[in-house]
This record gives sequence, structure tokens and C-alpha cells, in this order.
Amino acid sequence: MASRRRPPIAAALALVAGATALVALPQQTAQAAPPGTKDVTAELFEWKYDSVAKECTSTLGPAGYGYVEVSPASEHIQGAPWWTSYQPVSYKIAGRLGDRTAFKNMIDTCHAAGVKVVADAVINHMSSGSGTGTGGSSYTKYNYPGIYQSQDMDDCTAQVSNYADRWNVQHCELVGLADLDTNEPYVRTRIAEYLNDLLSLGVDGFRVDGGKHIPTEDLAAIKSRLSNPGVYWKQEVIYGAGEAVSPTEYLPNGDVQEFRYGRDLKRVFTSEKLAYLNNFGEGWGYMASGQSGVFVDNWDTERNGSTLTYKDGANYTLANVFMLAWPYGSPDVHSGYEFSDNDAGPPNGGTVNACWQDGWECQHKWPEIISMVAFRNTARGTAVTNWWDNGNNAIAFGRGDKAYVAINHESGSLSRTFQTLLPAGNYCDVQSGKGVAVNSSGQFTATLGANTALALHTGARSCG
Repeated sequence: MASRRRPPIAAALALVAGATALVALPQQTAQAAPPGTKDVTAELFEWKYDSVAKECTSTLGPAGYGYVEVSPASEHIQGAPWWTSYQPVSYKIAGRLGDRTAFKNMIDTCHAAGVKVVADAVINHMSSGSGTGTGGSSYTKYNYPGIYQSQDMDDCTAQVSNYADRWNVQHCELVGLADLDTNEPYVRTRIAEYLNDLLSLGVDGFRVDGGKHIPTEDLAAIKSRLSNPGVYWKQEVIYGAGEAVSPTEYLPNGDVQEFRYGRDLKRVFTSEKLAYLNNFGEGWGYMASGQSGVFVDNWDTERNGSTLTYKDGANYTLANVFMLAWPYGSPDVHSGYEFSDNDAGPPNGGTVNACWQDGWECQHKWPEIISMVAFRNTARGTAVTNWWDNGNNAIAFGRGDKAYVAINHESGSLSRTFQTLLPAGNYCDVQSGKGVAVNSSGQFTATLGANTALALHTGARSCG
């Protein structure tokens, strides 16, 4: 049965003094220009491509999202679980989320809305069994007719078991999936042909799935074979203390996802103090901001418990508000679906008829989160200014003279006068829809309810 969910802190926002409604950003017209400085990615996990296309037009473009990341396009094993998308059996665009025509239409539609497309690329491995794929291709674990045969696989056929052993991590089989020998020129060329095919359809970048399990020099060799070797490249290399393979090894190839970011945000928002976040990022030993992909959660981490998830209510929502306000890394906003079974596939086979129905969470569209996308775009290039905290779980900071945010993660309301660098005048608090007046000294006074935020920026001077 269809169900409608309200974002978890929507009711709490009514505690903000004078707030009468939840209002997202004043609507902007979608533009058919490349996003350029817009670095926020909406990660539409297991959405069908025709549903993604509609969302680019109706929501992502107008809100200011620069990118949409889509689930793998390649033909894969049959079955209901979400992870079947991550067991390719050919490089035809013939997965359950859409065929080649749907994929191309999505790219063109998203581009027309000013949104670039990042494709999740599964190039470390193939499948773990045998059968017929979603596009009709027959296969066995080590034989994919017309693509790969047993000689194209790594010699180690045991599962990855020792993350302190580089060879084991990069040559054995991740959860029993047939591991491609990416040291072979043929394999490198064949993977590049697949990625070049996606580029020919207009894809703007790639997320490299399972990057840790492919030597960085192999990825460099594959990227050098692309029609656009400088294409945007975001590598999944999960940090593990004491492990043989380090995420920093992959920085010469492009961006790398900083997994410590989401893990640490979970700890801070659940058991520590937000005041500790005043030097979050490189000050915590993370990779360089300009090459780090960050997120509050993704589809793996929301299932393994290492990060916050949509089930965590205000902790999750406020962590996303903080991520989008804080100038470290390039943020991914995960948008998935409700689940109790970690293996459960997408509702309606990936068709999204409407947000907050049929189990679709649509976090990218929660008013508290979507309102921060234009905040981030407006604040781009400015440093943190006027940091304030109460020594515990209430914080506030500016982004130069462009924006200002306050987050109250306390159990009671917060009333105070905040100091900003904003030009004097009227602003719309894009979190609550309440007007705020900043005086000639850059100050304003406000009350925030428990577990709410306030956000002002020069692109939203009235609530409209």
C-alpha cells in the first residue's frame, strides 16, 4: 500500500518562533547550461532511468543539484535484490533500470535541466554464478561470451580474506565474484571500450565501484584509454586503519570517496558534541578537500550500520544540513528507499511514481536538505567565518558574506543573537520559511527549536 512520509524533523521545525510552514528554496528556472561550480550530487539509488529523467526536470535542475549519480547500466544477473545490479554479465546497457534508449534519453533530459550524469561503473569483477542475464546473455562465472573468458580473470579464485595483504585484496575475489585481471592489456582495453560507450552517450563522469580491489596503476591505465582521459572520476576506496591499500594511492587518478567522513558524523551526532566539528575535514586527517567525495550515507553504509541512515530522524537530517553547509569535499546526497531486509530490491522495480510513496524515501527532496543545495552553491569559494558553539551541541557559522547557518542539536530550544558577515537586510530562513532581518552590524536574533536548523544566504532574500 502506498504510504506518505514526512521528513523526520518537519514537525519539530514548527517550534521555531514564528514559523508557519516548511518552505524550500524559491523556485529557480532549470537551465540548459553545464553545472560548473555546482558540486552537489543527488545519488538516486536504484531509480529507473525514466524516473531519473523526470526528477532532473522537476527537482534536481531547479534546486541547483550539479550532478545525478545513477545505478549501474550494464546487463547483470537476474533477481530481485538490489545487489544484482552489481554483478555484470555483459557491457550491454540492458539492466532492469532501463535499456540504451532510456539511458540516453535520461542523459539528454538531465543535461537540458542543467544536471550532469555520473554513472556507477562496475569494472572490478563480473558475476558469481551462471545463467542468463537481464538482456538475454548467457554466462558462467568465468566465461562471458564475446567479452571475457577464464584467461581474463585473476589467478586467485579464493575470496578476499586479508585486508593487511595487498595482493589478496587486489587479486582475489570480492565476496566470490569473478575478479577481472586488470593488469592485462586486453582487459584494460575492454573496460575502456565500455566506459567510452557510456561517454559517447553523454555521460559526464564515473563512480568506480570497488576501486580498492583494483591496483591504482591499473585504473590509471584504463583511464588513459578513454576518449576523454580527463573525465570526472570518483573512486570507491574505503579507508581501513592498518590496511595495506590506502585511499590516498588513488588520488592521482581523480577524486576518492572519504569514508571516514560519514562514519565520524554518525559518532558526533549520536554520542559526541557538534562543537568538535569546528575543524572537520583535513583537520581530522582526511584527504585534501578538493579531491574528496563525501556523504552522510550511501546504499552500503546505510545497510551495514557504519553511518547514519534515514531511520535516524533528526540526527540524519541535521548531518545532511551540516554537510551541505560545510566547505569540505564534494557532497553526495543519498536518496534510496525504505528497507527492513538488507537485500530488498527497489520498490516497483525502480519506478518512482511519486516521492514519499511506495517506500521511496527521496532524501534529496526533503525540505531541510534540498533547501541547502542553493545555500552551498551560493557560498562556494568562501571560508568558514564567525564560528560559534555552546561547548556542546549547538553550533553556528558563516560562509564569508554569502551565507550563515545555525544548528541546534540540543534537547531544548536555543535563543540568541548571532553575528554574521551578511549584508544588512531581509533574508528567508530556507529551513523554516521564516523571514529574518540582519542589522547593519551583521546581527540577527532568532529562536531555534530542539533539533532544528536555520540557514540564510544571499540568494534567498525573501520567502516569496
